Amino acid sequence: MNRIEKLTLILLLLFGLQSWGQQPAALNIKGKVLDGKTKLPLASAGVSIISIADNTTLKTTLTDSLGIFSVSIAPGKYQIKIAFISYKPYVLEHQQLDKDIDLGLVFLQEDAKLLKSVNIVGEKSTVELNLDKKVFNVGKDLMSKGGTANDILNNVPSVNVDANGTVSLRGNGSVRVLINGKPSMLTANNGLGQVPANTIEKVEVITNPSARYEAQGGAGIINIVLKKNSSSGLNGSIQAGMGTPTYYSGNINLSYKTKKVNLFTNVSHFYRNIYAYEKNLQTTVKNGLTTILNQKNDQGRNDNAYSYYFGGDYYINEKNTLTGSFYHDLQKNNDSTNYQYRYYNGKNVLDSAISRFEDYHEPQNYNELELNYVKTFDHKDQKWTTSLRYDFWNDDENQNITQQKYFPSGNPLSHLNSRDIESSDDIYIQSDFVTTFSKSARFETGIRADLRAIRSNYSTHSNGVLLDNYTNKLYYDENIYAAYAQYANKFKRLSYLLGLRAELSDIGITDRRATLLKNKNYINLFPTLHLTYNLKENTDLQISYSRRINRPSFYQLNTFSGLSDTRNLVVGNPDLNPTYSNSFELAFLKKWGRFNLNPSVYYSHNKDYFQNVLGQTPEGFFVTTPVNLDYEDRYGLEISSTYNAFKWWRLSWDFNYYGFKQNGEFEGKEYGTSNKTWFTRISSRMNFPKSLAIEYAFNYRGKNADVQSTTAAQYRANIAISKDLFNDKLSVVLGITNLFDSQVVKQQFITPDYQFESEYKFVGRLTKLTLTYRFNRDKTQKDRLPAEN
Repeated sequence: MNRIEKLTLILLLLFGLQSWGQQPAALNIKGKVLDGKTKLPLASAGVSIISIADNTTLKTTLTDSLGIFSVSIAPGKYQIKIAFISYKPYVLEHQQLDKDIDLGLVFLQEDAKLLKSVNIVGEKSTVELNLDKKVFNVGKDLMSKGGTANDILNNVPSVNVDANGTVSLRGNGSVRVLINGKPSMLTANNGLGQVPANTIEKVEVITNPSARYEAQGGAGIINIVLKKNSSSGLNGSIQAGMGTPTYYSGNINLSYKTKKVNLFTNVSHFYRNIYAYEKNLQTTVKNGLTTILNQKNDQGRNDNAYSYYFGGDYYINEKNTLTGSFYHDLQKNNDSTNYQYRYYNGKNVLDSAISRFEDYHEPQNYNELELNYVKTFDHKDQKWTTSLRYDFWNDDENQNITQQKYFPSGNPLSHLNSRDIESSDDIYIQSDFVTTFSKSARFETGIRADLRAIRSNYSTHSNGVLLDNYTNKLYYDENIYAAYAQYANKFKRLSYLLGLRAELSDIGITDRRATLLKNKNYINLFPTLHLTYNLKENTDLQISYSRRINRPSFYQLNTFSGLSDTRNLVVGNPDLNPTYSNSFELAFLKKWGRFNLNPSVYYSHNKDYFQNVLGQTPEGFFVTTPVNLDYEDRYGLEISSTYNAFKWWRLSWDFNYYGFKQNGEFEGKEYGTSNKTWFTRISSRMNFPKSLAIEYAFNYRGKNADVQSTTAAQYRANIAISKDLFNDKLSVVLGITNLFDSQVVKQQFITPDYQFESEYKFVGRLTKLTLTYRFNRDKTQKDRLPAEN
């Protein structure tokens, strides 16, 4: 155990021991806070327990996403106060409390005066720290205005999205990304880069999920929750943005609500140009001869996306609600890339030069139909929910490539054309039931089925001649069936949650040419355990464990991924097996008034983990393929904190130090390495008079290495300024992403036979201006989420 690991354990022991000891028997105060008009839950309402003797606030807490709160305190005389921004506070005076008390439903009424002059103290913070998850509230994030889901995720603590749209959590790419708690093809193949940021309510980061969640994702789950407004009558917002380099966005959001129905719709458009470059330097030594390839790629990318989302709730009666919705997304990607290859001999004399140009077009159509039913019962806190969703999508990838060897001169022009039509039909069914047996006992169970059928039909022609090796049709069928149960209860200061999930996987891969026939069928059990001990007021300690799985995606299995650069191909591996993870985490949460601290220590053992391996063909070309290696051990320390320095200034700091050890063998070669690295994020938000706000964030990722490659350190800074006008009806936001134009990825691969160095810059500095106009909708008004009925 090194010095950092020892220091980590000592600090966590001190956090625990400073509060450990005998405490007087405590009683519990609980209730549920609702909007007095809409009868919908109020999340993050403040609950204060105030001493009658000296008028000091002894305990505070916030309601959860369902408006529920629970707080423990010693017997005595207290005043109970519940408050939320722009609502009249609820006060229960001079209560002698000798036993547990249930306040039941607490209705807060809007305060007309406060609606006109809102105090910043009542705002929901951008980041909420909880033991089981972190919640990033998008509405308070100025820098994502007018952007996409990828922009939002890059502002979430411990989350990173690279230039290819790959999402990682705590430096681990085996994370599951959900939308409204369900899988979606929008989270694959960089689809999140087309989802407008203004359609997102919040992002939940769950590093050690309970049995309620699917077991997919060894690193944990990121859940993106979309908006749906809840106010009575007709209301909405209109947003428009523009920026440089070429960047345009527009969005219209409307809602109409009565006692029986709630209708909602959202229409968005997104257009931008991106200019990127890549430099590669390859040195190969073979049979005593040295060959050097100097490669430069210049890319111009155009993204043009349209989407619309509409649906409605039908309130059958007080206990039954039916919700239906339809989502459509059309993306048009038009890219052009100029490749220049210059070959040199060992004396650095030019041997040959090749020019290659690619014209790429890819229209993508995504459609989603969803039906949800929610039933409540006379028994309080008992609910049954059922969801049915059907996704159908397709994309048409077209590559038109011309190539010519211009040194020595006199070589003909060659043409290469490929087309890959991918399509899928996905059915998702889930049903859950939850009930309580006592004040603290809670039982939940559910079933689920994910049925997916993906087809990839590709063909390639070289100078008009069909290439059999690059012409085929791939059939991929994945059926996942699951059932789970979990039980939660509390004994004095100890809360526990026990869960067990079973998943049956039935996966088949075949092709038209009968060269592939892979069937994988397996059933697995995934236990989970969460123990939380309340050391004292606003101080909790949690230990959690979960077993998880990371199944390979279709894109990791697909043997055809295009021929843009035949000297640097990426080829899938249809024989990949799933990775199994056992994850442990020790977390501590302490709240000191304006300061929150959440350190955690985590460890996971991953069996048969995925690793991209770079190989070289006899022609000297490179091929990257994902393979299963033996194991990977990951461990780390994460610290998240928020500090409200003043009423007008909020700071947050996140730090993650982690290490890993990887080992395995592939095609007779041993692969093994160990490494430690870190990343951090610091953000600041300042609110000034006259509705002016400034937000700044700085991200840094340290140098990192795996079994073959080393990636240089990276940093990024963003800044945004916001101004509200016309009684908060109009908001103007000026934001600069990648302020110092520093997002450059530098990698190096070194083996006994070759050395490969690359530098990739995907996007430069982006400056954008966004205007949002609201009608019949207050800026601070809470949106009702799709999962809440």
